[in-house]
Amino acid sequence: MKKIAVIGAGTMGNGIAHTFAQFGFKVNLIDISKENLQNGIDTIGKNLDRMVAKEKISAEDKKATLKNITTHIDIPSGVKNVGLVIEAATENVKLKLQVFKQLDTNCSNDTILATNTSSISITQIAAEVSNPERVIGMHFMNPVPVMKLVEIIRGYSTSDKVTKTIMDLSEKLEKVPVEVNDYPGFVANRILMPMINEAIETLYTGVAGVYEIDTVMKLGMAHLMGPLQLADFIGLDVCHSILEVMYNGFKNPKYAPNPLLTNMVRAGKLGIKSGEGFYDYSESRKAEKVSAQFSK
Repeated sequence: MKKIAVIGAGTMGNGIAHTFAQFGFKVNLIDISKENLQNGIDTIGKNLDRMVAKEKISAEDKKATLKNITTHIDIPSGVKNVGLVIEAATENVKLKLQVFKQLDTNCSNDTILATNTSSISITQIAAEVSNPERVIGMHFMNPVPVMKLVEIIRGYSTSDKVTKTIMDLSEKLEKVPVEVNDYPGFVANRILMPMINEAIETLYTGVAGVYEIDTVMKLGMAHLMGPLQLADFIGLDVCHSILEVMYNGFKNPKYAPNPLLTNMVRAGKLGIKSGEGFYDYSESRKAEKVSAQFSK
């Protein structure tokens, strides 16, 4: 398996494409938007430049990595003759189901179909294809080229052969694959999102401010980022979506998104991607300035 396709040129998609291309795989990067594709390639180039500056790779390595990536604006051409497709589109159930219906039509029967979903049921997605045993979850962490973990999620029908193939493949990328079963939130987000939601609840009820909450968790619990900073980094809309998936899946109120989180998403305060969340990123992408809404 030396040729793969990645669907979606956003943050996760371009990171996955970058990682595979850096390890010598031929990658078809697919997105319906030419602008998104160009932005994705530009991001990969900038990230490679940083690696060159840090002497982690050579300038020749950068050139080889970029040469391994080909862009496509449609699924049929992008998935032709590939051994693996990784879907990294927006975390939207309807969209992902539509994508997998297209993959079932356009891919050969032995192509492994993976999704980078962080919370949506692999079993539900696999129900859209004629042979669901080839569908699996590959939940990479952001930023993909840096983070070692890959959460490998088995759907109800995922075969042992497909699971082993993807576990072995992840190790070839110098990642650490961890196999988990298909339940809402899997492991990473089932534990992480309630913590973020509780941090927002702590802010919402006036127990402490943004800076104070994050400082307690960084210095007291040795977290690299405070939970509110991390929520901004992930995207508050993404956090909200994952919590809703877990709430709908478990019917347990502890997973319900906090009202403050809901209102911030409705107001378009999504974190780094929108320039403001719990912190203000108008001058820096670092969480150095608390948003005016929470600094009173």
